[in-house]
Amino acid sequence: MKPNHFSTIRRILFACMILVPLIPFILALGIGYYHFATSLENSTVASMKRIVGDHRHMIESFLGERKHDLEFILNSYRFEDLRRSETLDTVFDHLQRGSQAFVDLGVFNEAGVHVAYHGPYRLVGKVYKDATWFREVMEHNYYISDIFLGYRQVPHFVIAVTKAEAGKKWVVRASIDTATFNNIVESIRIGKTGEAYILNVNGLLQTKPRSGGKLMEKYPDKIKYPSSHTGVETFMDKDVKGVKYLYTTTWLQNKKWLLVVRQERADAFKALTSAVYMIILVLVIGGAAILSVAFYLTNHIVGRMEKMDTEKDRLNQQLIGASRLAELGEMSAGFAHEINNPLQIIKSEQSLIEMILADMKEKDQLKESASLTELEDSMDQIKLQISRCANITQAILKFGRQDEPKPQNIDLRAFIPEVTGMVAQKAVVHGISIEQDIAENTYPIHGDPTQLQQVLVNLYNNAMDAILEHHGTSGGKLIVSAGPKEKNTVEIVIKDNGGGISPENLNKIFSPFFSTKSVGKGTGLGLSICYGIIDSMRGTMEVGSEEGVGTTFTLRLPAMV
Repeated sequence: MKPNHFSTIRRILFACMILVPLIPFILALGIGYYHFATSLENSTVASMKRIVGDHRHMIESFLGERKHDLEFILNSYRFEDLRRSETLDTVFDHLQRGSQAFVDLGVFNEAGVHVAYHGPYRLVGKVYKDATWFREVMEHNYYISDIFLGYRQVPHFVIAVTKAEAGKKWVVRASIDTATFNNIVESIRIGKTGEAYILNVNGLLQTKPRSGGKLMEKYPDKIKYPSSHTGVETFMDKDVKGVKYLYTTTWLQNKKWLLVVRQERADAFKALTSAVYMIILVLVIGGAAILSVAFYLTNHIVGRMEKMDTEKDRLNQQLIGASRLAELGEMSAGFAHEINNPLQIIKSEQSLIEMILADMKEKDQLKESASLTELEDSMDQIKLQISRCANITQAILKFGRQDEPKPQNIDLRAFIPEVTGMVAQKAVVHGISIEQDIAENTYPIHGDPTQLQQVLVNLYNNAMDAILEHHGTSGGKLIVSAGPKEKNTVEIVIKDNGGGISPENLNKIFSPFFSTKSVGKGTGLGLSICYGIIDSMRGTMEVGSEEGVGTTFTLRLPAMV
């Protein structure tokens, strides 16, 4: 696979690993925030409505109590009694003991003349028949006025009640201390910016807001008046400074005053702001975690893919090499067979020459001489080498034969030296000495000779390769030993003094296609096949190695006792 393909895979995998967890993560945060915001908004609005309702009840209770105080005076005294200043003074003292909200107290006849007064102003004799409050109280028997100036030119509001006596109506009126009333209205505390105030139907301030404003002035903010005289309504709007507020409004009992409670939106929903910051923090931390994990996993996975791709290429090369070796093995059997035929002809010709020489010697056609002796020695050497070549070709034919396994009893005392002899010349050429120690009491084993020969030859060749790599052509030693072990077991040990195997490779030595040799010098199939052969013979194969010292392979096979 080309490098740019891995780059494309890396980008796609990285994007998927970010988007797959990040999208549900963001959706979960968004849905959670939506439900939290909705719940918080509903709870905040409900809390504001409850506070406004409680505050309305408190204000209405205050005004109702003042009305009852005046009604109590009407029911307790006659008009003529209250006209006397000493009686009015006594009544006012009683009122003051009950509530400090009263500023003054006055009595009016049906013509609107102020006939008696207790208070800080000179109002006796003043005529109020044309005053709005007087007309209203005469018509409805009870009246609470807006804030007005009146004769005293001081902002105040009055509560007035009437009573009919001897066919004539008379009125008792009391002025309420605006500071006391203002404190009652302002007593509401919601967060840092919450405040309450009262407007009349024309939008004039009846109490002073904490944020600023004067009595009887037009309130600058646009207020939505409730459509219902009994309900509580909330809305969000900006004031003249552009600050967004949460407003809650409700009519008071007299239906002329509007109680307004407002709080800055940021203050009212500060928990939501905190939640937003927390969500952003979680999003940043979670996003960073997702990015980190995605980056790590992407690099890890792509790295493994690159490694697997490299191993696949190496495996393909090893398979090609193994295939070539298999073909070479098949061809070697053919070569051995083809070589064997000329050898037989050479052997026949050599026998013929020996017969001719013998006949010539019997007929005295050849006399003994140094040349004849040298010729006879040469013929003996030719005979020896022909026999040796024949043995080699027979061994190759036997090794390359691909017949089905034919288990039989194998006498290791003769078998191991025979196999060792196949590699003895190679060892001599490379300066490797072979030592054999085959115990005389070594039991025979049961197995396929060809397969066992394959195992031993492979182990010999591996050992000699390791020796050559470590020692070169001098100082190499290969030790082969065999003997009986406990529990009816025969042990074969092949030990070399090569460079050894590293601990990290030792655990993988029997894995298919694993090789410590350089590319092109090994397929990695030999030891895995050897392990399988020994396992099929119900034996075990173990390896021990120390770097710089050498490697020992130990085969344990069941003995035929």
